[in-house]
Amino acid sequence: MSVTLLTKDAILAAQDVRFDVVSVPEWGGDVRICSMSGEQRDRYEQSLFASRGADAAANLANIRARLAAYSIVDDAGVLVFSEDDIVALGQKSAAALDRVVEAARKLSALSEQDIDELKKPSEPGPVADSGSALLATSA
Repeated sequence: MSVTLLTKDAILAAQDVRFDVVSVPEWGGDVRICSMSGEQRDRYEQSLFASRGADAAANLANIRARLAAYSIVDDAGVLVFSEDDIVALGQKSAAALDRVVEAARKLSALSEQDIDELKKPSEPGPVADSGSALLATSA
C-alpha cells in the first residue's frame, strides 16, 4: 500500500473550504453556507461558554443564529453577518435557521455530540512541553 505524505506547503496550499447553497423559502431565496476554518470553529465553540474552567457555564442563547452567522457567506466567501447581528438573526424563523444550521454542521463536521462534549466541565490534564520541541524541530 502506497502512502503519500503531505508537506507543510501542500497542506497550507490545499483548497479545503467547502460551500453549499441552502434554499430558505421563509426568507425568499437561497443562502450560501461555507465550512468553518479551524480558527472559526474554535471561536464558535468558545462563544458557547459564558466562562471557562471548572465553573464553565454554557451560553446557549441564540446558538442557532450564532452558527448561522459563522457560516453564511456572500459570493466572495465573506461572512454576511457579524457578532452584532446575532440577536437580530435569532429573531428569524426557527425552521429557516434549523435548515441553515443543519447544512453548516454537515460542512464543518460539527455534531450535537461535539457540542455536548464542550458543555462538560474540563478536567485539568498534565502539561506537556513536547509540543514546543516538536514545533521547533519541524519549522
